Amino acid sequence: MNQKLYMVSLGPGDVKLLTLKALHAFKECDAICVPTKSEDNSFNKSISYKIVSSALEMLHARKPIVPVYSPMRFRHEDWVDEADVILDTLKRYNKVCFVTLGDAAIYSSIYYLLDIIKEKDANIYKNCEVIAGITSFSAASAEAKKALCLGDEELIIKPINPRSEVKATQIFMRPKIGMDTENLGEGDFYTFENMYLEDAKITPSKIAKVKKYMTLFINFAKRS
Repeated sequence: MNQKLYMVSLGPGDVKLLTLKALHAFKECDAICVPTKSEDNSFNKSISYKIVSSALEMLHARKPIVPVYSPMRFRHEDWVDEADVILDTLKRYNKVCFVTLGDAAIYSSIYYLLDIIKEKDANIYKNCEVIAGITSFSAASAEAKKALCLGDEELIIKPINPRSEVKATQIFMRPKIGMDTENLGEGDFYTFENMYLEDAKITPSKIAKVKKYMTLFINFAKRS
């Protein structure tokens, strides 16, 4: 039986901001791995645990909750320990969720963990699904009733206290149909066309010309 790992984004703190995909994953899974900063594996101060508990109550479901000690020290050995807990849970349960606050793509530990899981068990990595969530700044924009970007404005996300040299991922939106993409530069590009529609297409490179208005380019930061 194929094992399934869901990496689930919880959003910024309100259970009502969970996506339907996240709720579906909670409904489908056999156990949920929840990070905790407490060395005793308690959830007394865990926002993630509160969101997961509220979501399960909404679903009228009961699932085993597995604590994952996450000390937030940004050390590789800590992420290895966390990945081992997830993989060990998958030995006992066929479908497992691991949760993260906010969105997995923004300053989350999920991709550190997935890199380790890929090395330890390629099949589980292949059968993993990352579920996007609402970011804190999207929610904050809505609360303030102020747009993050309008017209031709840029949106810049920066770490306040970087621990090393700052690298950048670039997102290019709102292209014109027929435009040449040469001026976007070079790098680790992916092209996303008509995402989630019937003719959706993901190309692991930069396409030469834009064919559809709903085209998104991401030039991912160069990471070692």
